[in-house]
Amino acid sequence: MEGLLSHSDKLVKLCQELDPEQGIEALENAINGLIPDQELSCVLTRSNWHRLGGVVDAQYQPIAGNIAQWAEEASGGDVDQLIADFEDKGYFATRLSGKTHYFTAPMGNDPEQFIQLEIEELQEVLDRPLVERDWFPDSLEEFLDPLDYPRLEPEPVGTPYYQFRRVTPMNKLLLAEAGLDQAQRSLKRFFDDWSESSANETGHFCRHWVLILQDYMDSKRDYRVKARPYAVAADRLPDLPEGELLQGADLANAIHTYDRQIGYPFAWFFIMLSRKAANFRLAEAVLKDQMEAYDYLPARDLKVLRSWEERPYAV
Repeated sequence: MEGLLSHSDKLVKLCQELDPEQGIEALENAINGLIPDQELSCVLTRSNWHRLGGVVDAQYQPIAGNIAQWAEEASGGDVDQLIADFEDKGYFATRLSGKTHYFTAPMGNDPEQFIQLEIEELQEVLDRPLVERDWFPDSLEEFLDPLDYPRLEPEPVGTPYYQFRRVTPMNKLLLAEAGLDQAQRSLKRFFDDWSESSANETGHFCRHWVLILQDYMDSKRDYRVKARPYAVAADRLPDLPEGELLQGADLANAIHTYDRQIGYPFAWFFIMLSRKAANFRLAEAVLKDQMEAYDYLPARDLKVLRSWEERPYAV
């Protein structure tokens, strides 16, 4: 683990040198060539997000790479003057269209013992005209990210490129954040339930899940990281079986079929915990079956489910 953490500067350089057109396999091979003892695999790519970009002229030539910094310097804090100065320039604001590639590697037998590497793939695209006549934003913040404003087709104005985001040893992160709030306590239970269930028998947790990390400041102005489990199969998840409509053999077949589709046993339970509370009816239906004449759960999974019944939670 320490090997990867100590190679952040080399990962930055690697991202600068690789062309995304070569594909994810080339990126994975390059990373593992740099740090051969980690066995990192790209398990998930999350796309369809964006962040603020820069400013280009009418010929799509760059004026500024960071629109926020540019606007602050160009306006001197006066957004009305900024509009007046640039309304006839024909400039465009851009955004960075992004994907995040998640690479994981087990670092022990416990589900939280893994390392997660995040590499972003970015491309600058057109977002909107920088200034629209008869549009008068109330603040610099509204100028930078207006809610009601004509958007353009996201035509590329730059080539795709990789950018190193971060590398995180999850067990250390969770230890540092342990017990701080209900969300972290629920996450700890999620890992504990995985350890106790049959899901733990079919490959490491980090091959089936990643953690979506969000930085924030708490009420004491301390830096914290919020972690939320996200299923690797999220983009192809079938609907959970409808517990209120099924029972007995039909319900047993439905949850076992679901598990096979996802790729590991007891998957329906962990997916349920990451979805809306309305899906809890599925767990309630399975528990009702177990109280009657049906016995289609392994003992270890039933024990986890009974514990959840006593103190329900979600992540």
